[in-house]
Amino acid sequence: MVILAIAFILVGLFFLVVAAIGTLRLPDVFTRSHAVSLTDSLGAFCVLFGLSLYQGFGINMLKILVVLGLLFLLNPVIAHATLRAAYRVGVKPKAEEDA
Repeated sequence: MVILAIAFILVGLFFLVVAAIGTLRLPDVFTRSHAVSLTDSLGAFCVLFGLSLYQGFGINMLKILVVLGLLFLLNPVIAHATLRAAYRVGVKPKAEEDA
């Protein structure tokens, strides 16, 4: 069980590093948010699931799974609200010919 938990945590850390690289490399807020929201959800899922496996069955596993559920409910909403606010303020997506 510990080896499986470590594997999930390492896979999650890989996706979180990919999200960080995407934040640094992509040109505008729209593409950055797209990359981060997708990889952050998967990375956080793997890390939290690995932690819950490592904790074993008990109250701590239940708490971690509740946080995981809230993450999956709130992450898309936060990404949408951020992009909508950026669009309303007047931030324009970077055009392909600008690249």
